[in-house]
Amino acid sequence: MNEVTYSKKNDEIECVRYERSRKAYLPHTHSRHLMIGYIEEGQVCITIDGESCIYKPGDEFRIMPNVLHEIEPADENTYSMVVMCIKTEAVVDDDDLKELQDTIMEKPENIYLIEEMADDTHVSPYHMIRKFKKAFGLTPHQFQIQCKVRKAQKLLETTKSIPEVAYEAGFCDQSHLDRCFQKLVGMTPGQYKDALAKGD
Repeated sequence: MNEVTYSKKNDEIECVRYERSRKAYLPHTHSRHLMIGYIEEGQVCITIDGESCIYKPGDEFRIMPNVLHEIEPADENTYSMVVMCIKTEAVVDDDDLKELQDTIMEKPENIYLIEEMADDTHVSPYHMIRKFKKAFGLTPHQFQIQCKVRKAQKLLETTKSIPEVAYEAGFCDQSHLDRCFQKLVGMTPGQYKDALAKGD
């Protein structure tokens, strides 16, 4: 397994360290975190809002909340970097959309139909999906899955078992959690628990 460790300074700041890693992350967002990264070794390709850039040793990068991005090795070699995730609030101009985002984030495990979301934002389902994706980088469904995984990450910091985490985060079963978690976080829930333990 690639070496990744997580350490929390407090409830506002988390540090993630990648050592000789080749992890790649599919397009995703961080809704309430500013990410500040520093490349130590190797090269990393980061695509932010569709624009790709290669970062080399000594380079820093910033990714604002609600901005769609993906990360991957820039070549066949490994990379080492440190990322600080700093809790912050993003500015959202549309109050209805902000309320919808908050609702999904607070209870991602709840069933929340597209038609209900559209009613709550006072537009048609088509326009609601389009507006949501423009504001937050993901469709409501993609965002809800991402929020379920984020909730699972928090639950994995506790003594709960992985099946308990899957249930509380709103997944059908543990295998559903495993698939979604690995797609977003780049490791299984069990591997994530191990990475948390190394950072303590």
